[in-house]
Amino acid sequence: MDFSDIADRGLVLLGCGKMGSAMLAGWLEGGLPPRSVWVVDPAPSDWLRGTGVNLNADLPETPAIVLVAVKPQMMGEALPGHSALGGGGTLFVSVAAGTSIATYESLLGAGTPVVRAMPNTPAAIGRGITALIGNAATGEADLARAEALLSAVGQTVRLQDESQMDAVTGVSGSGPAYVFHLIETLAAAGAAQGLPEDLAMRLARATVAGAGALAEAADETPGELRVNVTSPNGTTQAALEVLMDEKTGFPALLARAVAAATERSKELSRG
Repeated sequence: MDFSDIADRGLVLLGCGKMGSAMLAGWLEGGLPPRSVWVVDPAPSDWLRGTGVNLNADLPETPAIVLVAVKPQMMGEALPGHSALGGGGTLFVSVAAGTSIATYESLLGAGTPVVRAMPNTPAAIGRGITALIGNAATGEADLARAEALLSAVGQTVRLQDESQMDAVTGVSGSGPAYVFHLIETLAAAGAAQGLPEDLAMRLARATVAGAGALAEAADETPGELRVNVTSPNGTTQAALEVLMDEKTGFPALLARAVAAATERSKELSRG
């Protein structure tokens, strides 16, 4: 990424918890000078103190970007104090879950370019995926800058409408937890069939991680990959007959789970 504009005008990071730290680490590794970053965080970690960024210092007058990474419940305290940066000179990028673009516009002004983004926890190892959408005041250059910053922690995708963010939350935002639970239950099922618990867990973790990497790297669709490893009347088919049952298997279960997460996201956005 070309950090020249940010290096000249500065980048402000509001909140530096797990997600903020992951992004900051990616930017610094990508060549962003530490002195071009201002971090506002009430409880900075030892790692953050050692990065060389401007920590809880006076902010530049018109930074290029303000990235909001505070928890949603802290938004009411964090954002109003920076309302003077609204109006169009500074791009605001939010990774705070459940906070709508309209909320930012009400605090910063409708003319403020705002990009709302939803990353997920694999961002901590640079393997996340972030969905983003801009308001009417954002141009292509603003979206490109937001994508460049967010790509420091993984892939990015653009949404067509902000209303899609709730479904994104249900699929990729909350999705890692579904996969972690799959690993837990797969390991428990292996232990129930006589494997030592530590061995069952090692097999389950490596299997899910490897299958995910293969699904991402392969030219075939996940459905084709599934067929490729399913021999007629074999062991995999026996298991899939259980997992693919329309009433009790994955199709119905995951549809209900994603719908529940999506609905809860809508409720949180409404406050």
